[in-house]
Order: sequence, then C-alpha cells, then structure tokens
Amino acid sequence: MSSLETKELEFARQVRRALDETAASIPSATVDRLAAARRAALARRKPETVSAPVFVPTFAGMPAGMPQVDFPRRRRSPLRRFALAWPLVALIVSLVGIAYWEDQQRTAELADIDAAMLSDDLPLNAYLDHGFNAYLSRAH
Repeated sequence: MSSLETKELEFARQVRRALDETAASIPSATVDRLAAARRAALARRKPETVSAPVFVPTFAGMPAGMPQVDFPRRRRSPLRRFALAWPLVALIVSLVGIAYWEDQQRTAELADIDAAMLSDDLPLNAYLDHGFNAYLSRAH
C-alpha cells in the first residue's frame, strides 16, 4: 500500500468515527424519518444490470500494469459518416481544381509565346540559339 492510500484510509476512518459519534445525538423522530426515506429509496431503486466479463486482447509490448480500456462499438449513422467524409472529398476536389487551373495557365502562357514567335520576323535559326532563348525568358 502506498502512503497516499494509507492517508486516504485513515481519513475515511476519521470521517466514519465522527459520523458515528454525532449519530447518537440525532433526535429519534429524525432517525425514523431517515429510515423511512431510506426504505422508500431502496424500493424505487432500479435493478442492477448484470454484465458478462469482456475479453480485451492485450498487445505483446504492453506492460502488465497498464489499464485496459474497452471502447464500446457504435454504429455510425449515414449523416455522421458524411460529416466525416466531406472534408476529404472537398480536399480532393480542391486539389483537382487547382491542378486544372495551373494547367490552363501554363497552356495560355505557351500559346502566347508561340503566337509571338509565329508573328515575329526573326529567322528560325535565331530561335535555335540558346542565348536568344535566355533573352526571351528574361523579356517575359
């Protein structure tokens, strides 16, 4: 037993002793009313449910002193499933939309460059020069 448990037990004994000492000074009419109230409460008490022991598997690496928690399995309603799934669907739709928009922007930029090249009076050999390509990329 730890010192904390020992202190708690000693405190509980002191409380019980104090209650026992003062119980003798309660008037008999009050004792009778308390007894009647206790009998009425016991008569209205709900029956205790009997629960069967539940097997909870433990992991091989779990220390023996660790408390095991048994979470009850609940069926999820379709609305609750949707509430869990819609953020994932929204993320996927957003990513597809962003990828499509970026592809459209890149296509538009390439079309602008192609249109500028085709409408220009430069010979095709100028476009094959790497220095000229660097000039074009800095100009835009």
